[in-house]
Amino acid sequence: MAVTEEALMWVEKYRPKTLDEVVDLRDIVDSLKAFLKNPKTMPHLMLAGIPGTGKTTIALCIARELYGQNWRNFTLELNASDERGIDTVRERIKDFSRYSRAGFGNIPFALVILDESDMMTGPAQTALRRIMETSSRTSRFILICNQSSKIIEPIQSRCAIFRFSRLDRQAMKEHLQNIAKKENVKLLPEAAERIVDFSEGDLRHAMNALQTASAYKEGVVDEKTVSMVIGEASPMQVQKMIRKALYGDFMEARKTMYDIMGSFGFSGSEIIRQVQRELFKMSDLTPEQKAELSNIIGEYDYRLTQGANSDIQLSALLAQFAKFGKSIEESYDAQ
Repeated sequence: MAVTEEALMWVEKYRPKTLDEVVDLRDIVDSLKAFLKNPKTMPHLMLAGIPGTGKTTIALCIARELYGQNWRNFTLELNASDERGIDTVRERIKDFSRYSRAGFGNIPFALVILDESDMMTGPAQTALRRIMETSSRTSRFILICNQSSKIIEPIQSRCAIFRFSRLDRQAMKEHLQNIAKKENVKLLPEAAERIVDFSEGDLRHAMNALQTASAYKEGVVDEKTVSMVIGEASPMQVQKMIRKALYGDFMEARKTMYDIMGSFGFSGSEIIRQVQRELFKMSDLTPEQKAELSNIIGEYDYRLTQGANSDIQLSALLAQFAKFGKSIEESYDAQ
């Protein structure tokens, strides 16, 4: 049964169909357009960067630009995290890339899109390198990855590499407002700001948060609804906890921490992530003090990733903040 446009997730419903519709990324889009002016000279491509910045979308836009409405007939799209072994490379990719598409259109090659290619095993990457070398007349590859360093050097040297950074905050806010307008939802400016803060340059994350928030309160999305949806404590509450610790009120800071954890069901890692974010917004701390406190946060974040007890480690983190605050106070007294 066909899925109606209304039933689609917004990330799919508003996924760009052409390169001109892509949000931000002007430099990358302009470079790719230059390649597409003469597709026969287009090299293999590697699109690398953090999730949610448009890598897969741009790959699909390239396929549409090359082949038009029949792009699916000339494109093999695989997710390498699911099909990452050497058998997939030898069978599916090799078979698809073996035959020339001359006579089926103006483009004499097929397109192979490998999403999450940094998850491919070493032997599979070695086999892929050979296929890319021998089938360059009949195929072009677009490799999509989060970390290009996990791709072997011989493959990287065969590709034009495009690196995707976090999307521009203003461009993200404008895009969210456009979507809200099309969906007859009023997105308040402070709510848009909060979503962009939370998503950290990941547009897919931001759009999912907007869609979820719009379902909670019909017709309008405010900051309170966004906070509830994204599962983050109020920035003021987190800053209050940090300040109580720095001013030596360890027990009150710890109580605030438990209030935040109880109200929102946070894990230790989520608390630390938000402490780090709010720390840099606090104007009453010097850059040197923020650097010192970040160093402390990094130590306890590492301990949590190693499986340490979150209650104990977060209490110890606040104790270190209190100790740091006392040293600042003593240095002022000495002056």
